[in-house]
Amino acid sequence: MQSTLQQRGSLQMAAAMAISGTVGLFVFESGQSPYNVVFFRCVFGALSLAAYCAASGLLQRRHFTRRMLALSGLGGAAIVFNWVLLFGSFHHASISIATAVYNTQPFMLIGIGVLFLGERVSAARLGWIGTAFVGLLLLVGLDLQGIDLRGPALRGFGMALGAALLYALAAVVIKRLQGVPPQLIALVQVSLGVLLLLPLADFNALPSAPTPWLWLLGMGVLHTGLMYILLYSAIQNLPTARVAVLSFIYPAVALGVDHLFYGQHLGARQWAGIGLIALGNLGVSLGLEWRVRWRARADIQSSER
Repeated sequence: MQSTLQQRGSLQMAAAMAISGTVGLFVFESGQSPYNVVFFRCVFGALSLAAYCAASGLLQRRHFTRRMLALSGLGGAAIVFNWVLLFGSFHHASISIATAVYNTQPFMLIGIGVLFLGERVSAARLGWIGTAFVGLLLLVGLDLQGIDLRGPALRGFGMALGAALLYALAAVVIKRLQGVPPQLIALVQVSLGVLLLLPLADFNALPSAPTPWLWLLGMGVLHTGLMYILLYSAIQNLPTARVAVLSFIYPAVALGVDHLFYGQHLGARQWAGIGLIALGNLGVSLGLEWRVRWRARADIQSSER
């Protein structure tokens, strides 16, 4: 049963990260500021989630305990400002730097899981996650010698790092809500996001054409409603290490979207990076380290005979 839950969780996490990888396209095409983007993402996300929960019969008082509301609210505040900081970091640092810094969150997630949730992570699993991170650096083409962390770039670096920490904190909070329907968790969180960002939204800069509104609507329904149902379902059923390594699917898809829609060239280094990310995912998901140990033991036992 546990294996089936983890297999389903892995598929849900992979799908969530693939959807998340396309969010940059929607943000860019909407033409709105980070605060406006996140505000309307929460508005349309809340409407779609409320409709889904009502149709599914989930809007029952027994689900909305004080503990559920408190933890969902805490995680919601972290997620909402994670979006604000991440989208804002793209305006101050290069997308490559911001993406690389933001994707330190799998390591933060593992650290929090070990320190506060009592989870254990083998050295081999850390090695596979490190392999995926090296793939990320190749993927975004990060030139460490060319980084100038002064002024706006330093601000963007800090915003991306803050976004990563908030994501990791939100994921840990969600793991505390096992048994709570993920649709309700997401609904409470985006509803809180509407209230938090209402004073910060710029209603004088709203789009006049219908197309930007469609991008914002898509972000609310697809990247908030559907994606967070998948994400939270996965986080509730997966060990932290697997959540961490599957998170690297997001930047790989993001670069692919950049290539398809904006002509971003994918060279040998980028393809090598995608390969390392896939290898890291396989290493964690299939437990390759245990197979190696088992074979080594088998060889020793056969030699002793």
